[in-house]
Amino acid sequence: MHVMISQEILKQTPLFEEHLHCKAKMVGFGGWEMPLQYEGILAEYEATRRQVTVFDTCHMGEFFIKGDCQKSGLDRIVTSRLSDMPLKSCRYGTALNPQGGVIDDLIVYRIAQDDWMIVVNAATMEKDAAHFLGSLTKEAGFTNVSSKTGKLDIQGPMSREILKEIVPGIQKLDYYTFDYFKVLGENVIVSRTGYTGELGYEIYFPWQRTQDLWQEIFKNSKVKPAGLGVRDVLRIEMGYSLYGHELDETISPLEAGLEKFVDFEKDFIGREALLAQKKNGVPRKIVYFASLTRRTPRNGYRMYTTAFHETGSITSGTFSPGLQKGIGIGFLSTDDAKPAENFLVGDERNKIEVHFTKKPFYKSGSLKS
Repeated sequence: MHVMISQEILKQTPLFEEHLHCKAKMVGFGGWEMPLQYEGILAEYEATRRQVTVFDTCHMGEFFIKGDCQKSGLDRIVTSRLSDMPLKSCRYGTALNPQGGVIDDLIVYRIAQDDWMIVVNAATMEKDAAHFLGSLTKEAGFTNVSSKTGKLDIQGPMSREILKEIVPGIQKLDYYTFDYFKVLGENVIVSRTGYTGELGYEIYFPWQRTQDLWQEIFKNSKVKPAGLGVRDVLRIEMGYSLYGHELDETISPLEAGLEKFVDFEKDFIGREALLAQKKNGVPRKIVYFASLTRRTPRNGYRMYTTAFHETGSITSGTFSPGLQKGIGIGFLSTDDAKPAENFLVGDERNKIEVHFTKKPFYKSGSLKS
């Protein structure tokens, strides 16, 4: 799937049917990814930051859960507090193993008082479903609707203007809220969420009709498709974690800088392990850095003190078109985490000097406009 595809070819039905076929085969799997690029990463970057793009995220997983969040066991699975969520709001959180490692990061949608939708990552969908089924009580209802649900993400400062013709009333959505809307005759969930740092929306659509929605959106010539490559650049510029990079079952949310999404006032799986980390300190911490030149730090590079002492590793790196320099995210030994100092990143042959900074790298997005 990692190919360059022109927008005209993209609009043709067979391509989208190929995507649908892939998902139908891969649900409960771990391997399908969206195309790497269409027109090109830089063109798709400019389109997302300045206008509007569409990401085909049909591979994501969706679970519906029915029941009181505490009696059902849902509140114990997710680190964020759920009991005080307003109706039709979304909340980011993590699901942990007993050792405090992240099984997955996810978003919870509160549809009604005792009705929930959980959106999970594609590569972890199968183990997530097993974790939920093994942790929910007998009072909970659980339905995995991933194979029946398509998903398109419309991102960019023009996304509201473009979508209001297709989704009447979308202007009422605030950041991290959702509602049901009539779209092409279907009553579907549309949320004001995304992964780019720009104003954006995610549409959950019946699987067999998602190609109709795709084609309807692309009737507007201002809309361009965007792929996995630019999504990674955009999310790194925002300092957002990606599962498999900044998060996995050996990394705790405290190490990953996600403590604000952990509610220690309630019980949850992994709580005791995180309390021990809070007491004893974490052995490593997530850091954000930029190179002093245009040279790009890469995933897997090691991190060194200026005395060439190896002290950590890079989990994500890219060249930032917005900053015109290399940027990255990594984990540094807590003993060496001195943000006032410069560090080196690279391999045995080549090293790049970097300086610590704070996220987000890119600060001019339309996210909450």
